[in-house]
Amino acid sequence: MERRERRVRKAIKGFEQRPRLSVFRSNKHIYGQLINNEKKATLVSVSDFEIKGKNIKKSDLAKETGKLLAKKALAAKIEKVAFDRGGYKYHGRLKQFAEGAREGGLQF
Repeated sequence: MERRERRVRKAIKGFEQRPRLSVFRSNKHIYGQLINNEKKATLVSVSDFEIKGKNIKKSDLAKETGKLLAKKALAAKIEKVAFDRGGYKYHGRLKQFAEGAREGGLQF
C-alpha cells in the first residue's frame, strides 16, 4: 500500500488556490482534510465524529462527512481541490465521501 500511496501522491500537489483533499479511512471511521502543501498547513479538517445520529450505515456516514467537508471548505472560500485517495481504491466509502463532497459544491 505504501508504494501505491507514493505513486498516487507523486502527481498530486496541494496549493493555496487548489488544496489537496486527503482522505483517510479506518475500519470504523473516515476523515478528510484540505492541505496546502506549499505552507505545510491543514486548512480544513473533518471526521465522521462530527456527524450527529450515528445510527446510519458507514457508507452513508461517509457521504455526509464529505458534504460537511464541502460546507466548511466553501465557508473558507475554497471551491476547487485536488482529490488524494491516499492509495485506497476508489469505491465504497471513499467513493461515497467524494460524491458527498461534490454534492456539497467542491470541484475536483
